[in-house]
Amino acid sequence: MKHTIYLGLGSNVGRRVEFLAAAIRGIADFEGTVVDEVSKVYATEPVGNVPQKEFLNLAVSVRTDLTVEQFHQKMKWLEKEIGRTESERWGPREIDIDLLLFDQTIINTDALKVPHGEMVNRNFVLQPLAEIAPMAVHPVFHKSIEELHNETTDKHAVEFSEKHTSQLFSLINDSITNPTV
Repeated sequence: MKHTIYLGLGSNVGRRVEFLAAAIRGIADFEGTVVDEVSKVYATEPVGNVPQKEFLNLAVSVRTDLTVEQFHQKMKWLEKEIGRTESERWGPREIDIDLLLFDQTIINTDALKVPHGEMVNRNFVLQPLAEIAPMAVHPVFHKSIEELHNETTDKHAVEFSEKHTSQLFSLINDSITNPTV
């Protein structure tokens, strides 16, 4: 596998754990792709001014032979297949798959931004990512994920959910190479 990818997944609508599991299994089914690690599940306070239910968030480590463009296209297709509907910015989501890091690639186009533009400002991204990839380096800030997590000023609540983590891992253990629970 040529490329290492880190993803952030979130859901706050409907069968949240099932949506997260479907996303992980779907990613594992991409041609030339392996899901290596999945973080614990965290219950997180929504960001923005849209009243909504708490999110469940996690991070995923993936290796793939796909290009960044191919992977991104498949990822967006998978969101729709799982049932994502369009909503307002920072609104509720059945599933949200964010491409956080793709090797040390930097892309800044209208269609794709890598690394993810807001990841360094989001504790709900940094905490689960630091769990599975503390030493991964952000290609713009040249700091480890652990350093960025320790430096974040985001104070939105991010709490480990043992119940949701157990539920998720019972649904996905056959889809990842290094199950942690």
